[in-house]
Amino acid sequence: MEEGKRKLVLLSDSYAVCRLDADAPVPEWGTRGTFSSVTRTSGELSLVCPDAQVPAGVERVCGWKILMVEGPLDFSLTGVLDSLIGPLAREGISVFSLSTYDTDYLLTKQEHVKEAIQVLEAEGYNVETGYRECAE
Repeated sequence: MEEGKRKLVLLSDSYAVCRLDADAPVPEWGTRGTFSSVTRTSGELSLVCPDAQVPAGVERVCGWKILMVEGPLDFSLTGVLDSLIGPLAREGISVFSLSTYDTDYLLTKQEHVKEAIQVLEAEGYNVETGYRECAE
């Protein structure tokens, strides 16, 4: 990435990564809000959505925070995720990554987000932490 455009934005909500059966319909609760992700494979339906939206009984891991790479990113760029994930991996911080047409997202557990931000800032990223997706 170009040095002048190395910016990440911390989204304000706490998110859940959910697993449903591969043939399950996409639930309405999983697509509400300003950020959600739906991925279907032959083995599962995975959803990422705000923690508060997930009903009881759904298999999930809660407490994820999302760092969004400010985009849009050109498809010809290489090494974007590596430049983010590599330093975090060296510090033992695990991530769950997602990509969209315009940009990339890193999810890290709430208890590791401050450390993740410190590591990324040391790598030259500017991390904006005051972003608000919706009124609280």
